[in-house]
Amino acid sequence: MADSSNKWPDNVPGKFYVDKECILCSVCSDAAPKNFRMSTEEDHDVVFKQPDSPAEEAQCVEAMENCPVEAIGNNG
Repeated sequence: MADSSNKWPDNVPGKFYVDKECILCSVCSDAAPKNFRMSTEEDHDVVFKQPDSPAEEAQCVEAMENCPVEAIGNNG
């Protein structure tokens, strides 16, 4: 389960985030490319845009559910 006290500081503010357990597997950016991408350091993924439609929300939930290390959280 993702830990909001351990999230990467380069996530944009909002309910979805990626924490420091991320292994840069790209599951999230494949599932929700409008919301997740590789960080500028290229060592983890981040939320660069919070979902603003039901379709994007569903894709973010899918990314969270499929994350192999449970590094995606939802504080919504």
